[in-house]
Amino acid sequence: MTRVLVTGGGKGVGAAIVRALVAAGHDVDFTYRSSADAATALADELMGAHPGRTVAIHPVDLSDTQAVEAFCESIEGESWFGFVHNAGQPYDALAAMMQQDKAEAAMQVNFWSMTRIAKALMRGMIRAKAGRIVGIGSVAALQGNPGNAAYAASKGALISYCRTLAIETAKRGVTVNVIAPGFIDTDMMAPYAAYRDTMEKQIPAGRFAKPEEIAGLAAFLMSEPAAYITGTVLPIDGGLTAMIGIHR
Repeated sequence: MTRVLVTGGGKGVGAAIVRALVAAGHDVDFTYRSSADAATALADELMGAHPGRTVAIHPVDLSDTQAVEAFCESIEGESWFGFVHNAGQPYDALAAMMQQDKAEAAMQVNFWSMTRIAKALMRGMIRAKAGRIVGIGSVAALQGNPGNAAYAASKGALISYCRTLAIETAKRGVTVNVIAPGFIDTDMMAPYAAYRDTMEKQIPAGRFAKPEEIAGLAAFLMSEPAAYITGTVLPIDGGLTAMIGIHR
């Protein structure tokens, strides 16, 4: 029986990841910030559908460094097999107009909170010589996109950190990988609803991703056949990053 921690598991991609991990036989703890009712309902539903599985929820605001520290101290001595850092905070602004406090808040949620939680869980994984860490990045860190400077930088930092961590932990049976989604059909895309048709036409696959398609890869990276995959960045983007942006 293996225990996995997922950040931002209350809704959207995070909830899909929690579902996929429980279905794959893991016990799952997940954090949420504001979606308390959805988080409670998800945990109750999954424990009802999968008798014997434990699903625990933790209210943690990852933008609050003291809250992150307190949470990490509470879980540090426990036994963990996996960690999926899914929680993310968007911030759209042209680089010339970027506000430092908002950029730092995105960096705290998307990057710094991950490094602190990984540090809390890693020693146990290294001792057990078994562990899986997955960061949910973004294709925004792989290809430039106007207005994405702060968000892309936070996800780029996550990629660089995970690659280094993968090298440091590979001999101890710990794998570290990044999933880099493109556009996903979640609440985060709601502000772009008016442009959706235009955006989908520019994606080779012609559509946004489903949350379950991200979750499926996260669950696979926790599985036994994925034990030799480490230090990778795996885009799930319908061919977006493979394509030259200008086309006839």
